[in-house]
Amino acid sequence: MVIALVLLLFAAVLGLAYSMFNFYYVKRFDEGTERMQRIAAAIRLGTNTFIVYEYKIAAKIALALAVLLGVAISWQMALAFLIGAVMSGSAGWVGMKIATYANVRVTNRARETNSLGETLKLAYRGGSVMGLCVGGFALLGIFIVYLVFGVLLGQYKDLVDAVATTNWWGLPISFTLTLSGYALGCSVIAMFNRVGGGIYTKAADMGADLVGKTEVNIPEDDPRNPATIADNVGDNVGDVAGLGADLLESYVGAIMSAIILASELFRSHHTVFSSSMLENMMFYPFLLAAGGMISCVIGTFVMLARKKLSDFPHKELNRSTYISASLTMIVGFFITLLQFRNMSADDLSGAGFSLGFLSPWVASCLGVLSGIVIGYLAEYYTSYDYNPTRNIAEASKEGPALTVTEGMSVGFKSTMAPVAVIAIAILISYAACGMYGVAMAATGMLAFVTATVSVDTYGPISDNAGGIAEMSGLDHSVRDITDTLDAVGNTTAAIGKGFAIGSAALAALSMMVSYLFSFTPADQTLSLNLVEPMTLAGGLVGAALPFLFSGILINAVTRTAREMVVEVRRQFAEIKGLLEGTADPDYKTCIEISSRGALNEMKIPALMSVGVPVICGFLFGVQFVGGLLIGSTLSAVMMALAAGNMGGAWDNAKKYIEAGMLKGFGRGSDAHEAAIIGDTIGDPLKDTVGPSLNILIKIMSVVSLVMVTLFSRYNLVDWISGLF
Repeated sequence: MVIALVLLLFAAVLGLAYSMFNFYYVKRFDEGTERMQRIAAAIRLGTNTFIVYEYKIAAKIALALAVLLGVAISWQMALAFLIGAVMSGSAGWVGMKIATYANVRVTNRARETNSLGETLKLAYRGGSVMGLCVGGFALLGIFIVYLVFGVLLGQYKDLVDAVATTNWWGLPISFTLTLSGYALGCSVIAMFNRVGGGIYTKAADMGADLVGKTEVNIPEDDPRNPATIADNVGDNVGDVAGLGADLLESYVGAIMSAIILASELFRSHHTVFSSSMLENMMFYPFLLAAGGMISCVIGTFVMLARKKLSDFPHKELNRSTYISASLTMIVGFFITLLQFRNMSADDLSGAGFSLGFLSPWVASCLGVLSGIVIGYLAEYYTSYDYNPTRNIAEASKEGPALTVTEGMSVGFKSTMAPVAVIAIAILISYAACGMYGVAMAATGMLAFVTATVSVDTYGPISDNAGGIAEMSGLDHSVRDITDTLDAVGNTTAAIGKGFAIGSAALAALSMMVSYLFSFTPADQTLSLNLVEPMTLAGGLVGAALPFLFSGILINAVTRTAREMVVEVRRQFAEIKGLLEGTADPDYKTCIEISSRGALNEMKIPALMSVGVPVICGFLFGVQFVGGLLIGSTLSAVMMALAAGNMGGAWDNAKKYIEAGMLKGFGRGSDAHEAAIIGDTIGDPLKDTVGPSLNILIKIMSVVSLVMVTLFSRYNLVDWISGLF
C-alpha cells in the first residue's frame, strides 16, 4: 500500500508542478498593444466575477448536501464529498485563470511571428495547464481520501477484513461509500460548472450572432457588437472551467467505479478470491491512472520541448495524444505485471480474469483504443476535412432549412458507430475480465485524460485569441491563424466529448452492477428483470429524463439569449455612432445579462440530477431506480453523441465557408448566413446539452449507489405492500 500511495502522490505532484511551470511560462509572454490589453482585462474581469458568484452558489449547495450526507450516511462520506468538490472546483479555477492570461498572448504571438506553429505551441501550453490540473487534482484527492479515511481511520482495513460497520441509526457504511462521496463531490461541482458555464457562453454567443452577424451584417467578434466581451467570457467559464470540471468528474468516476466494483465483488463473493487479490484490484485503477499521468507529462513535454512545430495543428496535437496513449499502455503493462503476476490461479479465475494476470491490462488497453477510435469518428463527423461537414456547407447554398436538416442527419447518423465501439468494448472487456474489466475499460479510456483535456482546452483559448484580434483591429493574417486553430479546436472539442460520454457509459454500467450488489443478498443471483413492471416503468421514465433535462437547458439558454438579443438591438438603435465605430458599446450590461441568466437557470437542472433518483427511490424502491438508471444511460449516450457532433459539424461548416473553401460563396453570402443559423442552433447542443448529459448519468449512478442503503429499506411502495 505504501508504494502505491507514494506513486499516486508522485504522479499528482508531478502533474501539478508541471502545470504551474507552464502557467508562469505562458505569463512571461507579452500581451501586445494597449487596446489588446484593455480587451483582455475586460474578459478577465468578467470571467472572474462570474465564476466567483457561481462558486458561491455551488459552495452553499455543496455544504447543504454535505450536511445531509453526514446525517443520513456518515461524516466520513460528507468530508470526502467536500474534498471532491474542492478538487473539481480548483481544477476549473486554475484552468479558467490560465485561459484568460493565454488568450491575448496567443493573439500577440500570432501578430509578432505570423507563424501558425509558434502560435499553436503557446495555445497548447496554455491548454496543458488545464489538462495537467485535471489529472493532478483528481489524483491528489484520491490520495487524500485513501490516506485519511482508508489508512489513518482504518476504513480500508475494515473493508478487506470484512468488518461490518454501521452508522448512528444502524445502516451499513464502508470505505466504498466514502469513495462514492468523493466522486459525488466532483460530479456536483462539474454539473454546476458545465450547466452554468454552458448557459452563459451560449446565451452570449447566440445573442451576439443573431443580431451582429445576421441582422446588421458585421463580422464575428466585431468590437461594435455589445455582446462580444460576454461571448469571450463565456468561452472561459463554459469551455474551459466547465470542461475541466467535467472531465475531472469523468476521470474520477471511471476510477472509482472500478475500485467500488472490486469491493462489491469481494463482499458478495468473498469465498471466491482472497483479500490480497482484492487489495490489488482496488489499487490497480488509481495506479494505472498515475501511470497515465506520468505518461501525459512526458507526451506534453515532448511536444513543447520541440524548437519548431509544423503548420499542421491537427497533426501536432494528434502526435502528443498518441505518445501519451502509447506510453500509458506500456506503463500499464508493467503496473499489471507488478500487481497481478504473483496472484494464484484460483484468485485470478475467481475474479473473472480469463486471460490470466494480464486480463485487466487487456481491458484497459481496449478502453484506450476505443477512446481513440471514438475520437476518430468524432473527427470524421465534425471536421471540414471530411464529407459530412462539407455536405452541410453545400446544403447551405439552398438556405437555412436544408442546412439544419442536413446537420440533424449528420448528428443522428453519427451515433451508431461510436455506440458500436462502446458495445464491442463492453463485450470484449467483460470476456477478458468480467464486470471489473468493463470498469477498467472506462479507466483506460480516461487514463490519459491530461492529454485529451490539454488538446481540448487549446480550442477555446484560440477562439478567444481570434476574438481579441478582431476587436483590436489587427491585420487579417492574425485572424486567419487563430481561425485555423479554432476550427481544429471545434473538432478536438467533439473528440473530448466523445471520450467523456464513452467513459460515462462504461463507468455507469459498472456502477449499475455495484448498485445491484448493494441490495442483493450474497447468496442470490445478481439480476434486474427488465420486464418486471416496476423496472420497466423506471426504464421508461429514465429514457425520457435526458429529453426533459435537455429541454430545460435549451430553454434556459434561449431565455437568456432573448434578453441578450433585446439588449444588443437596443444599443444599436439608441447609441449614436455605434455602427459607424465612433462610439463604444456597453459591454457591461451584456455581461450582467449572461451572468444573471446562467446563475438563475443552472440551479434546477443541477439539483434535478441529484434529486430525481433519490425521490424515485423513496417513492418506488430499488427496482424502479434500477430501470431509471438503465433508461437514462441509454438515452443520454445517444443524445450526447448526436448533440455534440451535430453542433460541431454546423460550426465547422460555417468556418468552411468563411475560409473560402465553398466556391462562389464566402463571408456575407446567403450560404454563409444559412450556415450561421445552423451554427447558432448547434451552440446550445454541443456546448450545453451534450456535455451536461454525461454528468447527469454519472451523478444519478453515484447518488443511487450512495442512497440505496436507505431507500432499499424505506420506500413508499414497500410500506404500502406491507399493509396488505
